[in-house]
Amino acid sequence: MDIERKILLNPGPATTTDSVKLAQIVPDICPREKDFADLMQGIREDLVKIVHGDLEKYTSVLFCGSGTIAMDVCLNSLLPADKKILIINNGAYSSRAVEICNYYNLPYINLEFEIDALPDLNKIEKTLSENKDIAFVYTTHNETGSGILNPIRKIGELAHKYHTFFVVDTTSTYAMRPINMEEDNIDFCMASAQKGLMAMTGISYVIGNRSIIEQSKEFPKRSYYCNLYMQYEYFEKHGEMHFTPPVQTVYALKQALSEYFKEGEKEKWNRHTRVFEAIHKGLEELGFKDIIKREWQAGLVVTVKYPDDSNWDFNAVHDYCYEHGFTIYPGKIGNQHTFRLCALGAIDADDIEKFFQVMRECLCKLHVKIPVNYNEV
Repeated sequence: MDIERKILLNPGPATTTDSVKLAQIVPDICPREKDFADLMQGIREDLVKIVHGDLEKYTSVLFCGSGTIAMDVCLNSLLPADKKILIINNGAYSSRAVEICNYYNLPYINLEFEIDALPDLNKIEKTLSENKDIAFVYTTHNETGSGILNPIRKIGELAHKYHTFFVVDTTSTYAMRPINMEEDNIDFCMASAQKGLMAMTGISYVIGNRSIIEQSKEFPKRSYYCNLYMQYEYFEKHGEMHFTPPVQTVYALKQALSEYFKEGEKEKWNRHTRVFEAIHKGLEELGFKDIIKREWQAGLVVTVKYPDDSNWDFNAVHDYCYEHGFTIYPGKIGNQHTFRLCALGAIDADDIEKFFQVMRECLCKLHVKIPVNYNEV
């Protein structure tokens, strides 16, 4: 089958291999068959292995949906009565956690920091010491809206010091940046299949501490479909999702996992790093500036300032790149005018070199000055 290749430089879904796409073409099967349950069990174990979790202590629970469903599941399922959540908020996706809490009327502390700065560990510790009713700390590993990498190991250490557990949104780092549940002080993390694993949209998963999941059986029930314990218990008893899974998407995920382990954690991260470096090299050659300090970036997302040029038109740039097989994405930093280039997916440095040839052609066509101009403030 001849499948046209598109290079996605947006923050997900990511560019996939043809073998992952074609893995969805399978004989029809009822998802209640033992063969399918066995397939799901292998996937659950593999998801834990990626973050070096002990299968006795940690498990994974799958849900149908995009990454936000995993955020929803953790926030509404893991909060005991008369407790609150501490949200470390320095970006669009930790702000989304605040929105979810508001929808469920969950008690929380929104500890806000600048969107282009690292969280202040002293303020986090002070908040933990002054609020004995915090059940867990929640933050985002890589704030995909900006590309900043939060210091999760240090935040997790503080969470445990004050006898809370630690929940991390690893949607845009899982299966890319190496993660270790124990070393990084993580009790729960989450992701979705279409990002780091380079599979298909439609499956997300929570990897977490079995003991805390089992304790959550006694916590208030705030959602029927998005309850972590309910889904966990059904997997443990029957080897299946409680409700109908996206069957073909599960086969794509299985293939993506096989390709992940074949490439290897270290080599895969090296490849993403090559792509990230190639993005920076291309931006520097054209004169673009990024928002986040280089040493604070996660190595996966670069947020770029619009140049100060009356001929610059992001939509025109997007459309030109799209017509030539490359997708770029708007920024997500408040009212700042930015766009993002991401090092996700089944791509390598040569793809980025080709992209910047197209970008240069586009800037010339639009009569945008090269190197691009920024007015001094």
